[in-house]
Amino acid sequence: MKRSVLTRYRVMAYVTAVLLILLTIGVIGKRLLSLDGFDSFVTVVGIAHGWLYVIYLVFAFDVGTKAKMPFGRLAWVLLAGTIPTAAFFVERKVTREVEPLLAKAPQPSPSTA
Repeated sequence: MKRSVLTRYRVMAYVTAVLLILLTIGVIGKRLLSLDGFDSFVTVVGIAHGWLYVIYLVFAFDVGTKAKMPFGRLAWVLLAGTIPTAAFFVERKVTREVEPLLAKAPQPSPSTA
């Protein structure tokens, strides 16, 4: 597995988690606190999170299949983008599990001209 596979998963995990936290704060402000001005914020952040979550699913599935994760663990990784703050913890755990696989991968030798 290439390091770039893990890197793009990690980036999308953080982006998805931050957007979900912002969306949660927006919904609390809009629905529970009845604050004005949260309507457009919730709409924009909700759409952004929804589209980027789909990209997160693709990258998480890619990491999970290449790391040969069991189905239950892969399902948890895929669902982590729907639970506020869960993606932070799951990303850390996945990184710790996948890093040794990257160390075992053969390193490309520099070509000489």
